Amino acid sequence: MDRTDLLRQQLEALSANFRLRLAEELPALGRLASSLPPDGRDGEQLLELRGRLHKLAGSAGTFGYPQLGSKARELEQLATACVDAAPDAADARHRLIMGIAGLAQLRETEQPSALPSQPENGKPVTADLSPLIHVLEEDDHLANRMSQTLESFGYRVIRHATPRSLEVAMRVQRPDALVLDVSPGTSGHALLSQMAALQATWAQSVPVIAISNSDEFDSQLEAVRAGAQGYFSKPVDLAALENRLERCFTSLQSEPFRVMIIDDDLDLAQRFEAVLSNANMLVEPVYDPRRLLQQMEAFLPDVILMDVNMPDFSGPELAQVIRLHDNWLRVPIVYLSAETDVVRQMAALLKAGDDFITKPISDDALVTTVYSRAQRARLVSQALARDSLTGLLKHADIKEQVELEIERAQRQHLPVSIAMIDIDHFKLVNDHHGHAVGDNVIRALANLLRQRLRKIDRLGRYGGEEFVAVLPNCDAESAKAILDEIRIAFHALHFSGTEGSFQCTFSAGISACQAPSWHGEDQLELADESLYEAKALGRNRIIVHLRP
Repeated sequence: MDRTDLLRQQLEALSANFRLRLAEELPALGRLASSLPPDGRDGEQLLELRGRLHKLAGSAGTFGYPQLGSKARELEQLATACVDAAPDAADARHRLIMGIAGLAQLRETEQPSALPSQPENGKPVTADLSPLIHVLEEDDHLANRMSQTLESFGYRVIRHATPRSLEVAMRVQRPDALVLDVSPGTSGHALLSQMAALQATWAQSVPVIAISNSDEFDSQLEAVRAGAQGYFSKPVDLAALENRLERCFTSLQSEPFRVMIIDDDLDLAQRFEAVLSNANMLVEPVYDPRRLLQQMEAFLPDVILMDVNMPDFSGPELAQVIRLHDNWLRVPIVYLSAETDVVRQMAALLKAGDDFITKPISDDALVTTVYSRAQRARLVSQALARDSLTGLLKHADIKEQVELEIERAQRQHLPVSIAMIDIDHFKLVNDHHGHAVGDNVIRALANLLRQRLRKIDRLGRYGGEEFVAVLPNCDAESAKAILDEIRIAFHALHFSGTEGSFQCTFSAGISACQAPSWHGEDQLELADESLYEAKALGRNRIIVHLRP
């Protein structure tokens, strides 16, 4: 059974549960309404009635009863008028009681609509350790420099001088990215207009990077309309070009978005979870808001979906609790609610939210909204937390990751290894070949570490040519084995400098928080001591330091 069939079965089961719930809920609403005292002293009962109507208004449309949901929203507004003792409260109360009595009949006459269209079943992208780049460039000198630079970063590069050569090659093997010279008057410029049709023939689009001798706005707009994800004017900053390529691959291969759902309507929360999970997102429901912060610490959400009206806690109150903590200021909070009053929506947003979506929401709209919010949040978070040269975490952020993972390891009794990595004789690289070449070397090691380590591992640029790697659930012996493989691969890379081709090595020190001691103190310092020992013993080696 494929994932689409499995999702449909899940949604059908949830819809069946909702129909059973209606069979109990609607008579209960009728009994509650008929028990309202005639003297109007019914505040608590009215509040309960309004809350139950609010929940029904938010969920009925999602489960195929849009008319029932619309009527429930209308009755909720009548209940609000009664609670607020509006001038026409007596008339509103009468219409409320009569309207609730008619809900059961409306349910009988309204045929459940078909399940909303399901989102495309996304397929995970498998990372290729050696991405294939096709380069179309008529200038031999620029093409050579571009090829040498990209190959230093571990890419496979195939050069083409004519569009015909490129088209033939792409029919044989789909590339991972295209770099096209689209300068006005060149053959590449003519090819640009055909890119949209070409992309349509592939199951997954290919990132296109345009280079040109023109920096005019119209030229950049033309490239964007053809699907370009990068645009570089000549003379081309090759390090910046490679950085854009890496960003393209990172967005394609990034780990699934993490979504947290806080909603007291269990059926609706389960439906949202099923739909978002089918779209390759990781979903964490919160059933006890008192444990919200602990669950966030363990789950690390990219976006939070939160109902506005819940028993004991309101959505804006929980959102403000979240915003008390600086760690979670970057996480967007999207309110999902049947609340249609614009004033109340704005009040909720002003307190702590970032967006407001009115229930019911179709499955496709839910996926699109959550995806766009999560993607933007992750990009902003990465821009703030990551080093501009390497794309790795900055000094303070990687130190924080060290502390978090050590605490997690001690709490769960799972090992974690900390590695300090430093490029050998890096000052000589800068002195002999210049800082631009040195930056290429730093980025090459950063990319190699990112490619070879797991997605759960954390990488940071600690300063200059020094890096820190945090490897959860990995003992010191396993960490040394993988870093030795990376050390050998890095030494095999050839870099192009002012004095010709050259190679580099790195040294590393490893410390670990693991059985039997589970000491977590000073692990970063121990890794640093091991690194200095590796340097003293001749470099190009890895030393492991375990606390006795």
